[in-house]
Amino acid sequence: MSKVVVLAAGGTGGHLFPAQALAETLTSRGYRIHLMTDERVRDYGKNFPADETHIVESASPGLSDPLRLPSRLLKLFKGYTHAKSILRKVKPAAVAGFGGYPSFPPIYAAASLHIPALVHEANSVLGRANKMLAKKVDAVAGSFENTLGLPPMAKFVLTGNPVRAIALAQKAATYPKFGGKMNLLVFGGSQGAKFFSDFMPTAFAEMPRDLRDKLSVTQQCRPEDMERVKAAYAALGLQSDLQPFFADLPKRIAESHLVVSRSGASTIAELGVIGRPAVMVPLPHSIDNDQLRNAQSFASAGAGWLCPQGELKAHDFAAFLGRLLTDEAGLKRAAESALTHGKPDAAERLADLIEKIIGET
Repeated sequence: MSKVVVLAAGGTGGHLFPAQALAETLTSRGYRIHLMTDERVRDYGKNFPADETHIVESASPGLSDPLRLPSRLLKLFKGYTHAKSILRKVKPAAVAGFGGYPSFPPIYAAASLHIPALVHEANSVLGRANKMLAKKVDAVAGSFENTLGLPPMAKFVLTGNPVRAIALAQKAATYPKFGGKMNLLVFGGSQGAKFFSDFMPTAFAEMPRDLRDKLSVTQQCRPEDMERVKAAYAALGLQSDLQPFFADLPKRIAESHLVVSRSGASTIAELGVIGRPAVMVPLPHSIDNDQLRNAQSFASAGAGWLCPQGELKAHDFAAFLGRLLTDEAGLKRAAESALTHGKPDAAERLADLIEKIIGET
């Protein structure tokens, strides 16, 4: 009978996508996968290759709000006992956590049952859940060489951030030819799309008409923002494709000459594997400035440009985009540099690490 590996992750794309990539690799090696997560999996985990998905109760301890602490600790304890019951039934060979508080009860339960376990940190800063679990597990895998927040003696292994099969299908895609429309892709995830819906129309309005006429803009917009952004672009005569979600986002990245985006870990990983330059606007006020540090790493490789949201002005940003979009050699150099930042074998490395802690290598 095939061995089981349990993957535990918060229910957002940033946590589930690398877990999905590992699941795809482990499945190809003959393992069976169980997933422990939260209710958000219904939005982000539709294609997750798991035999079973278990919804496990969890909560952030919320130490800054003492009045809610008892109820949150009770949720974590319930999640822990539920996860422990599932692990006893499933009898996995290993458990891997991908951050977010829904990963906390399963990993803590695995440690109490002496099941081999690791956590993976997608960002350049160890998240709060992973930081609390780092001393409980057999290894801490990471996407960035200089991951901040590692506790002393943590068993750190650089693997990179696994990307899904649909992103690997676009690995090192040939950079689009110049001469026709310039393809600009704008996306920000659930937390960032509103900002780009508000800001990008003002920036395009500041662009010279002749440059706008050369653009083809593909942009993620929340449903409630769609009509006003569409109307703004129509008034500017701007060719655009606006959607609330792109199921084929890696393909869209490959078709773009330049990306404007947030700098979540999965975004940085896919840009690096596909090899596309990006103007990154990190989510402000994110915990531990993880998106800022992710963007700094990508930009320092020569693969992109960091633009803090609080410093953006429509006229200046329009001029900046204009300079980039008319610099064919510069964009191609940045695309090549992006490939040096990517780690297309990250899922294989992480699967190897799973087998190492199991004792199969």
